[in-house]
Amino acid sequence: MSALAPTLQVFFTDRLVRQRQASPHTVAAYRDTLRLLVRFAAKRGGVEPVKLDIGDLDAPLISLFLDHCELDRGNSVRTRNARLAAIRSLFRHAALRHPEHAAVIQRVLAIPPKRFERRLVTFLNETEVVALLAAADRTTWTGRRDHTLFALAVQTGLRASELIGLRRADVHVGVGAHVSCLGKGRKQRITPLTAPVLAVLRVWLSERAGHTSDVLFTTRTGRTLSRDALEHRLHTYVTRAVLTCPSLREKTITLHVLRHTAAMRLLQAGVDTSVIALWLGHEQVETTQIYLHADLALKERALARTAPLHASPGRYCPPDALLAFLESL
Repeated sequence: MSALAPTLQVFFTDRLVRQRQASPHTVAAYRDTLRLLVRFAAKRGGVEPVKLDIGDLDAPLISLFLDHCELDRGNSVRTRNARLAAIRSLFRHAALRHPEHAAVIQRVLAIPPKRFERRLVTFLNETEVVALLAAADRTTWTGRRDHTLFALAVQTGLRASELIGLRRADVHVGVGAHVSCLGKGRKQRITPLTAPVLAVLRVWLSERAGHTSDVLFTTRTGRTLSRDALEHRLHTYVTRAVLTCPSLREKTITLHVLRHTAAMRLLQAGVDTSVIALWLGHEQVETTQIYLHADLALKERALARTAPLHASPGRYCPPDALLAFLESL
């Protein structure tokens, strides 16, 4: 057995799980990336995966693997960079245990992430939100569950994993009603609830009777919901809502778009970006700046403040061609 196999095992069992206490999502993401890398390297080298050595995973091979992920597997640039981050984490760990491979490790760690275009975030306006929530058939158990879940997502901005992991005890419906969750990076945070969402949650809690440790949103058989299942349900409701709100047809709507919608609601209400960052659980306030770029109305208000005092408010409209001719005489 080469040095790579035991290094990989220690990386997961000791480095990620014991030292860093990485979440199951992080462990799964790193596992998938390194499994793809090992298979790719074994196929190119014509050897069994267990016989691969750290020196076999040099910088040229890692670059080829990243290109393979992007071009052949159809990964986005963001996913490509996430896979590179997992590989670099492994090699930083290997640098402490195998100094004899220092040159190879340093060249791999020097591979830069790929730059990409940052597009404006997609979010729903109030009309689209109402149409989406109205698409759920609240006469059925599944429809009431989905209506409650998506209404909570739009108001709180919780991530998909946070919504799935909510338990009955995490919802506080008394004075100072709020929902608490353990978010990304193991950060505990609480988010206040509005009166309409609180009323919907109270109805759902009475129907979803059980122990306080029970999961809040489950399948009809009591199993934990998956993200794929939520995305499928959301797509179903968007398809229905398009009939009453055609503007939804022009947008690609995912669960993360509901999170963006919550952030844009706060921004348009005049809430400071530092508060929005705390609301969403962002590690850095700079992450919240993407919503400033997407809010055209905010930019127009800023432009109006810089207009000359004698200028009339509003957008510029070119003069009518006939009137312009008459005035020029």
